[in-house]
Amino acid sequence: MRMQGKVALVTGGNSGIGRGIVHRLIGEGAMVAFCGRDEAKGAAVEGEIADLGGTAAFRRADVAVEDAAADLVTWAAKRFGRLDVVVNNAGVGSRRCGVEPSDSPGVRWAKLRGPNLDAAYYVSAHALPVLAATGGGAMVNISSTATWHGNWGSYGIAKAGNEGLTRSFAAEGGPLGIRVNGVSPGWIATDQDHAAPASGSADGDWAMPPSLLGRMGVPGEIAAAVLFLASDEASFVTGQTLIVDGGMMVMDYPSAPLLEGVGDRLYSRGSEG
Repeated sequence: MRMQGKVALVTGGNSGIGRGIVHRLIGEGAMVAFCGRDEAKGAAVEGEIADLGGTAAFRRADVAVEDAAADLVTWAAKRFGRLDVVVNNAGVGSRRCGVEPSDSPGVRWAKLRGPNLDAAYYVSAHALPVLAATGGGAMVNISSTATWHGNWGSYGIAKAGNEGLTRSFAAEGGPLGIRVNGVSPGWIATDQDHAAPASGSADGDWAMPPSLLGRMGVPGEIAAAVLFLASDEASFVTGQTLIVDGGMMVMDYPSAPLLEGVGDRLYSRGSEG
């Protein structure tokens, strides 16, 4: 098991992608401290891990607040005696950001920046010396392909900052034996998407496919990427952000009508005869 004997801290680990990451790390032998803002969801994930025979501990925390982030890191290290891996997964998207039409630009920015960028910065900054004291370790930051799309507005700005944070902390952490990488998910189906499909239609149909593979990803597929970057298998990888989106970013979907009927001529496959 790739994480045997290691201790991981996962922010936003009580639902969605974070829950998938907690389960995957536990399955690979790690002990996991995780946080979230919903105590009931946190307790439910704790119960799931206990049923599997794993060791996990939940703490309610809003890591967009520096004192809470610092306390969380201290608690995790004391709870398990060390800290080897930090996964900055906490964040909010368009449907959970709490932005109202009446909010000023500054209020809108604060609501999106806090959970998506400030939280990762505070946890990373306070975790860096703790990881160094352990002898090194790994951080993995969860970004988004929204960093490439201007129509995501301030959410995309905050996530782009998250990727800059990854590179800056990789430079700072390298001499300390700490690797820092990121994962940039595309469309990932979570419980929230099952309740209210991201496509906006009741049956979940998409006007355009959410990936080259014709489907959304699932949390376990993001967790697998996180596991790789957190494990010794990625021992020479740092400062990178891995896009996990089913190939969505390589597509130019608006060109589809233009290329219909002629696009196959642009590929390098052999002739039909």
